[in-house]
Amino acid sequence: VQLQASGGGLVQSGGSLRLSCVASGSVSSIAIMGWYRQAPGKQREMVATIQNGDYTKYAEAVKGRFTISRDNAKSATYLQMNSLTPDDTGVYYCQSWGLRIGSFWGQGTLVTVSS
Repeated sequence: VQLQASGGGLVQSGGSLRLSCVASGSVSSIAIMGWYRQAPGKQREMVATIQNGDYTKYAEAVKGRFTISRDNAKSATYLQMNSLTPDDTGVYYCQSWGLRIGSFWGQGTLVTVSS
């Protein structure tokens, strides 16, 4: 599986961004797609995940502000990020997981929120 993430950029505090991740390869074997982020000097952390059947999970810090969605026809997942704060700054990575194929990571897209 190959994952191509896009949509990062520079935005002011309170603004919005939408990240996209398109999967290719053995996409039919993907059960879960998600977004993780890594802030400077910090460990990578889960932001949001979405499973087959559209069951979603969010980190407490983004609940109510971020929305993850999935378009199976396009083999894509999206992360709509609203009310961004400087604490949301980091590199955002797309991840996929399937029982038969394991876990894959995209290349990351940088999100910078200015105060």
